[in-house]
Amino acid sequence: MGKMLRAFSNPFYRTSSLEILLFFAGWGIWWSFFQIWLTTKQGFTGAQVGTIYSFGSAAGLVLMFIYGSLQDKLGVKKTLLKIFLGCQILLGPFFTWVYVPMLAANFYLGAVIGAIYLAICFLAACPVFEAVTERLSRRYSFEYGQARAWGSFGYAISALLAGFIFTIDPNLIFWCGSAVAAVHLFLMLSLKPENDAAQVQAYEVKVEGEKENKTPSFSEILGVFKLADVWKMIIFVILSWTFYTVFDQQMFPEFFTRFFATPEEGQQAYGVLNSIEVFLEFLMMGLVPVLMGKIGVRKALLLGCTIMILRIGGCGLATSPLGVGIIKLLHAPETALFILAVFRYFTLHFDTRISATLYMVGFQIAAQVGQIVFSTPLGALHDNIGYQSTFLVISGIVCVATAYAFIILKKDNEQVDGQPLLEQ
Repeated sequence: MGKMLRAFSNPFYRTSSLEILLFFAGWGIWWSFFQIWLTTKQGFTGAQVGTIYSFGSAAGLVLMFIYGSLQDKLGVKKTLLKIFLGCQILLGPFFTWVYVPMLAANFYLGAVIGAIYLAICFLAACPVFEAVTERLSRRYSFEYGQARAWGSFGYAISALLAGFIFTIDPNLIFWCGSAVAAVHLFLMLSLKPENDAAQVQAYEVKVEGEKENKTPSFSEILGVFKLADVWKMIIFVILSWTFYTVFDQQMFPEFFTRFFATPEEGQQAYGVLNSIEVFLEFLMMGLVPVLMGKIGVRKALLLGCTIMILRIGGCGLATSPLGVGIIKLLHAPETALFILAVFRYFTLHFDTRISATLYMVGFQIAAQVGQIVFSTPLGALHDNIGYQSTFLVISGIVCVATAYAFIILKKDNEQVDGQPLLEQ
């Protein structure tokens, strides 16, 4: 309790936690029901949904590298974040008056336009919010996992509310997203602890502040593509974290709601399950840094892979909504382990000045490439063999990824070019 109170006394922790909470709340209020909205309200097939996700991943892939490079040049400045929020405020009008009519008139054109908008505002923006929060945590003396946990909490609350809002009027979830973005932008413009010299003096880690002042050149940023170890991580992420979106967002929502007598009952049950799941993720975000301190970063990543195999494969074998729901809750430790351990892996073994680019290229962009490769084929596979058989195929692919990771992941005391683990 004392440690938690000390964390809240840090204005940089409070501000960062509130901002990431609002970002994920504004995203989760509609994103948690996006697949259900596409299938039940717009009537798209699994292959069409896969195409929409693939287009979004492709647009996000391009923007993520641009965003990562720009943010590494900006350091801890929030210029990009403010632009994202300005675009997010337009979410309700875009979905209501632009996206739906375009999908109806020309599916592929609508999918492309939607992909560009969603990539700009959310898909490529999410890792920037995370990267800025992680960078602020190193500079201003707070634990990134504890701040990122509030993002999961915001998503959990939104997912719970979305389950009830969606049954009233599906379009309301998008307008709620606009409202949250407006509040978020107002608070970001109002809360600026970095402008208080006394607070900076009290909480700034001098070594990290000096690093941030040494802005990396674009040649250094582009140099990440020359690193063999980055490419090894890209392959690992493509064969593992890719399925966070393919399974959790492209397939699972409709699969779960089919266990119930009516679509409305299933949608509300999914909203409750999703909120419980992400609330547990909130708790795990606070616990995983402690676990990583005991077992190390490499073992934490391998544990995350093992849980993913059990979770996705288990959903392929379970036959009741209760069984599926219980297995799905393994999402909480899996997500926390992946997100925190991957970030820590990059800041442990690579130059922390280019952490945003490394996170974008080695994790987020790699996952987007995987989604482009797998989304449509797995959507078509689901159309032919059903959800549960497809889940078993996905679980098998992650098994291969885990064996590969065991070989290529560096030990925590090997080639430490960033922030040593003992400094946490």
